[in-house]
This record gives sequence, C-alpha cells and structure tokens, in this order.
Amino acid sequence: MKLRIKGSSLRLRLTQGEVQQLAETGEVQEQVPFTASATLTYRLKRDSKIKDITANYIGNLIEILIPERTSREWCATDRVTLEHSQPVPGGELRVTLEKDFACLAPRAGEDESDNFPHPQAPPGSPKC
Repeated sequence: MKLRIKGSSLRLRLTQGEVQQLAETGEVQEQVPFTASATLTYRLKRDSKIKDITANYIGNLIEILIPERTSREWCATDRVTLEHSQPVPGGELRVTLEKDFACLAPRAGEDESDNFPHPQAPPGSPKC
C-alpha cells in the first residue's frame, strides 16, 4: 500500500493483493521505521459504525476508516477511486483511496506484479 501526503490530502493506493486482504480481513497496514523507537504506521480498516471515510492521526498511527458496506462494494467491483473530505481545523482533509494500476512504461526498481492492469495498456502487453 502506498501513502501519498500532499498538503491537506491523503491518498492510499492498494494493489490487488491488498484489496483482497481488505475484503477478507477488513484491514491493511504498512509501517515505516525511522529509528529503533519511532515507526510510522498507516492503516486502512473497515468499520461497521461509520457512514463516511474518516482519517485519524494518533501517536505514530495514521488510520483511515472505511464504512463496511462501501469497503465490500469497492473490493468486489471495478470501481477505482473512493474520496471523502472531512472538516479539520482551518479547512478540510481530503482522503482518496485508489486501486493501484501498473505503469504504462517500465520504471527501474518498481515491482508492479501485483498492481491492477492499467486500463489504457494495449491488450496482451506485459506488466512493467
């Protein structure tokens, strides 16, 4: 799962395996170790009690909650993107969830073998 932070927006991109894991277990998470005592964790988690996608930050955890029904529908369909904005002090935080597509041109050092096929890729073309 990739996390992109830009200004007041968060974007998570999930591979096919991560979408499957979310469908099966209700949760996907990654960790970024900075030092022996400092690790940033970011998590996408299904929640049956909420109505909209919600982001929280507590300690070293960024947690994105997704309504259960929305999560199940997204995982089971070809829908690519989910978006929601939530109010925060001084404005709003935009949260975007996306299925991660393979690139159209090879990029060195990128393993995209589990990414979704790019919709603009020519039929029968190899993944990057």
